[in-house]
Amino acid sequence: MRQTRQFWVIVGLALLGACGSDGGSGSTGNSTVGAPVTATVSGTVLDQAGLPVAGVTVNVFHHNTNTTASTTTDANGAYSVAGLSTGNNADYALYAVKAGLGFRATVSDPAGVADKFDFNGLYRTVARFASLPAHDVVGVNFTALRAGDKLASLPRTGQTTSYASGDDVAAAKGVAWPGSRFTDNANGTVTDHLTGLVWLKDAGCFSPTAWASALAAANQLASGACGLTDGSTAGQWRMPNANELESLVDVSQANPALSSAHPFTHVDLSAAYWTSTTYMALTANAMAIRFTDGRWINGTDAGDGGFGNTKATTANSLWAVKSSGTAGVVQLLATGVYAGVGGASFGTGDDASLQTGVPLSSARFIDNGDGTLADTVTGLTWLKQADCINQPWAGALAAVNALASGQCGLADGSSAGQWRMPNRSEMLSLSDRAPTFPQAAYLDGQYQGTGTVTGPVIFSNFIVSNYYWTSTTDAADTSQAWTVYSCDFGVYNIAKTDLRYALAVR
Repeated sequence: MRQTRQFWVIVGLALLGACGSDGGSGSTGNSTVGAPVTATVSGTVLDQAGLPVAGVTVNVFHHNTNTTASTTTDANGAYSVAGLSTGNNADYALYAVKAGLGFRATVSDPAGVADKFDFNGLYRTVARFASLPAHDVVGVNFTALRAGDKLASLPRTGQTTSYASGDDVAAAKGVAWPGSRFTDNANGTVTDHLTGLVWLKDAGCFSPTAWASALAAANQLASGACGLTDGSTAGQWRMPNANELESLVDVSQANPALSSAHPFTHVDLSAAYWTSTTYMALTANAMAIRFTDGRWINGTDAGDGGFGNTKATTANSLWAVKSSGTAGVVQLLATGVYAGVGGASFGTGDDASLQTGVPLSSARFIDNGDGTLADTVTGLTWLKQADCINQPWAGALAAVNALASGQCGLADGSSAGQWRMPNRSEMLSLSDRAPTFPQAAYLDGQYQGTGTVTGPVIFSNFIVSNYYWTSTTDAADTSQAWTVYSCDFGVYNIAKTDLRYALAVR
């Protein structure tokens, strides 16, 4: 699991707090002859409507010394922190905190990036300066997110048949797919108008191979290979991350699990397809998806059918993708993996190094104090108590449909019919693939193997090493439903008669 953790304390560095002033980006910082050069970092915190948010604590963590300087935003949402060392040993991560709010960072100075950082097992969204430049830095800004706000909308799953009251189709949640989802560009590429991504038309161009070889092949792909006449050059194509490859799955179809009118050729059903997303709890593995039915592959069990995902020894297929520069109907979420402190990249062009998609906020979930959680990434509201409903699929679906205030720790005034079982897209959206321990444990605030709570509890008793129902039926075998496994948040088909857990969402 995590080899090293960052321990941080609040210390008194020189602060110019909440004054709303900012230095010019071309200044040389503050120094005297023979003294170290220092700089000031400043910015604003605004909500999604562009209004200032006062009283937000902005922390500046100095990685080299494990110390933190803090200030708060003024009435204009402005902050400023002075006296920060520059040059060597000037690795800083800035993050914003205020109860009831989530945050995302933006950085205008080219020396910094919006990234993630591991704080003793807690993965925060930060503005990161691996080496703070020797000038005052302005425009390190944060967007504050309240309950009900969202960064992205989720797409429908593709299911078209209802199998029970309140299931995926009956609830009909998510952004509808375009009527003509795919366009064959007649140059070896296919544009997906749902996501805006461009895919290699020939899904069987690359023979199954180990993960590193497939990653390199994606990076080297260019016009002239695999039927491409699009003028693309090496470096424009990539191996899709887990969310990008999942976006192709049409759960209403099987063999392959793609929209019936898709224009792709040579889809490989004998092997799974690699994603560039490493499974951080076991970095020898990368997440993979098979297109016989849309099942995720991580490790081996009776349902894998001989498929695998060990990077060095499994031969899986490659389906290359690139960005089109044109927005789709939806924006896909980032997976959460990253290459900075506490994260890792495992090859050029992998998920952690590129971090494509809408970044996740921090804190992502807001506890409403009434048994519900507000997700500031998707705008969904979740039942906090994660172990309340434990039944076979039909019973769990009925229990969720009948859920109301007074049950499962709810005091929100909700009534029967307002809650639903999450569909496949909604359940997957809860994932943050950065943690090096089971994601259910992370959602419970338990970051270490001892089970000691070392961070904020998000869900209450999210069961580790168990399957959580989705309202989406497996089209390849309708006696089964898709579930999400609580450790790796992969999608797996489970018999509807099994006894499993269910969350509720609205």
